[in-house]
Amino acid sequence: MKTGLFQQLHVFLAVARLQSFRGAARELGVSTAAVSQAVRQLEEQLRVVLLNRTSRSMALTDAGRRLVEEAGPGLAQVAAALQGASARPGETVGRLKLSVPRAAVPLLIAPVLPAFRERYPRVEVDVVAEDRFVDIVAEGYDAGVRLSESIERDMVQVRLTDAFRFVVVGSPGYLARHGTPERPEDLLRHECIVLRSQTTGTPYAWELERGSKTWRVPMRGGVTTNDEMTGVAFASEGVGLAYVLEPAIQEQLRSGRLVRVLEDYAPTVPGFFLYYPSRAQRSKPLRLFIEAARELAGRTG
Repeated sequence: MKTGLFQQLHVFLAVARLQSFRGAARELGVSTAAVSQAVRQLEEQLRVVLLNRTSRSMALTDAGRRLVEEAGPGLAQVAAALQGASARPGETVGRLKLSVPRAAVPLLIAPVLPAFRERYPRVEVDVVAEDRFVDIVAEGYDAGVRLSESIERDMVQVRLTDAFRFVVVGSPGYLARHGTPERPEDLLRHECIVLRSQTTGTPYAWELERGSKTWRVPMRGGVTTNDEMTGVAFASEGVGLAYVLEPAIQEQLRSGRLVRVLEDYAPTVPGFFLYYPSRAQRSKPLRLFIEAARELAGRTG
């Protein structure tokens, strides 16, 4: 497209729609002479007559009518797209794609998203809830949320939560029927809900610690799931014991549907972090989301 052709076409379509050079000039905020010149230049570049005009009237030629029918809808779509992509002074426009573990969605994303969207309504947020390990660069994510030990060293990390524990829990009914484990090795005699890695398909070992001693208890059980919160739901119904991050089950603990066991062996992890490739690549929508998350996600430190 030659320089100015898009603008000339825009002027011509306004003239054709309003059936008036003067009306088009008023709508576009230019002089009538400028409108006439733009239409004449368009006709010269296309080498066709688009308008038959006299001192009293004007009418579209067949070529002009075809141009209106074929170019008009497309130009309107382009204009709408340009308006949609443009930002007013002080306004942020963009898109943010995040990879987030399912258990972190109610803890970190759900409390932040309503206020963030209210503040920045033209930032689209795509939250992909998944527990597999994701290559955020290769898969087109702006950032991810993970436990710090799962994040590669070359990533920039931003703390979103304080440290928290992983705990073993069961329902009062299950514990009444099967007893309460007192030591990590007791788990081998209990029905434990197995959590399978979405990345490798292998069961996770339950990691426990006390002082300087650590245990990795291999899990076997009659029920396996690839979703941590599904395991919590099963444990709440008395199916077996579950191993879960403590902040994710505060409601079940308060209501008494779940009870902590082996609490002296509960390991502490540093918490959830948002991570992305480098500070140089951080977009404005991501920067604003980080600020909102730090403010609203419930950090206590």
